[in-house]
Amino acid sequence: MILPIVGYGDPVLRKVGEVITPDYPNLKETIANMYETMYNAYGVGLAAPQIGLAIRLFVIDTAPFSDDEELKEDEQKSLKGFKKTFINPRIVKEEGEEWSFNEGCLSIPDVREDVYRKPTVTLEYCEEDFVMKTEVFDGLIARVIQHEYDHIEGILFTDKISSLKKRLIQKKLKNITEGKTFQEYRMKFASAKKGR
Repeated sequence: MILPIVGYGDPVLRKVGEVITPDYPNLKETIANMYETMYNAYGVGLAAPQIGLAIRLFVIDTAPFSDDEELKEDEQKSLKGFKKTFINPRIVKEEGEEWSFNEGCLSIPDVREDVYRKPTVTLEYCEEDFVMKTEVFDGLIARVIQHEYDHIEGILFTDKISSLKKRLIQKKLKNITEGKTFQEYRMKFASAKKGR
C-alpha cells in the first residue's frame, strides 16, 4: 500500500527512532509498504519517520543511481543490485575525507543542497530475519545510508547546510510545512488541514 510521505515540519521527523523487536506489529507489511511508497515517489531511500513511525527502520534501493553515465561500470553494477532493509542500525564509524553531493529528500520536496559526508561507513544492523550483522559501505551507497540513518536520529539534510543556505530556502520550507507544494506522490503536511 502506498502511504503518504510526511512533510518537513512534522514533529515525527525530529524524533529519535525507537529500537524494535521481531514482534513489532505488522512489520513485514510496514516494510513492503515502505518499498512501495518509495518506488511510487521515485526515491532511493525511505526511513520509517517519513511514514509517521518513530522507529529505527529504513529501506534503500540505489538502482536509480546506476543510470548515471559518469560512474564507472563496476559502480553502476553495485548500485543497480543494492536493495536492502535496515532494522535497528547503528553507525560504528564513518571514515575518509568528506565529499560533497547534491542531496534531496522526499519529505522536503523541491529542495536540493550540497551536503558533505564521509565516503565510508561501518554499520551494525539487522535485516528482516533480525540477525545482527556488521558491514562496511562506501560511495553513494554509504551516502544514502547516512542520509536515511540521520532520519532515524531526528536529523534532516537541511541541518547540515550553512546558515546562509538555510535562510535562502526558508520560504520553501515554510511552504512545505503549510502544505503549499505539489508533488506527484501523496504527502501529509504538518499544519495543512489535509494532505493530497
